[in-house]
Amino acid sequence: MIKTTSFLVSLLFLGAFNITYSQVEDSSSNLEYSMSTEEKIMLFGGFAVAVVGIFLFIARDVIFRKKTKYDEQEFESKKDRTYEKYHSDWTDDYVDFTYTRPSEDDERFRKAARESKLPDYYKVLEISRTASQEEIKKKYRELAKKLHPDKSKDKATEDSMAEINKAYEILSNKERREKYDKYLNVD
Repeated sequence: MIKTTSFLVSLLFLGAFNITYSQVEDSSSNLEYSMSTEEKIMLFGGFAVAVVGIFLFIARDVIFRKKTKYDEQEFESKKDRTYEKYHSDWTDDYVDFTYTRPSEDDERFRKAARESKLPDYYKVLEISRTASQEEIKKKYRELAKKLHPDKSKDKATEDSMAEINKAYEILSNKERREKYDKYLNVD
């Protein structure tokens, strides 16, 4: 790349150098230039090489681009160019080095785990740690029917129902359950 750039600069310099020496030194016509046919050919050739070099430099990504499996096959998305809308060459090798803030769940779980106040939602729902989503849903509905505040006006049932809802909200969501399990001290 450095060789190409230095070559182009030297060609431009050579072309400018030829123009200055092709001027007539006659004092009567200071503004007239006379160039021989050979000088004109050299000048035109130099500029043509420079233009081609610049074009190749600009188009180097397209020229050296490797074909992907998508390019080799015939897809419907090629016809209306939807693939290109969402898969730009500018974003293929982009790596995001920015700091991502921990989510609210992460912070809440971390703080509760640090203070040893992280409730065991598996015990709240009376299920095992390996319970499936269906088992969690079934146990939640069973406990919700049994401890619903409309059946009993006791304040304890409202608090236990709120805890059951929170446990179900976290354990029924895959991402939140993984975050919770990460901060829960499993023996």
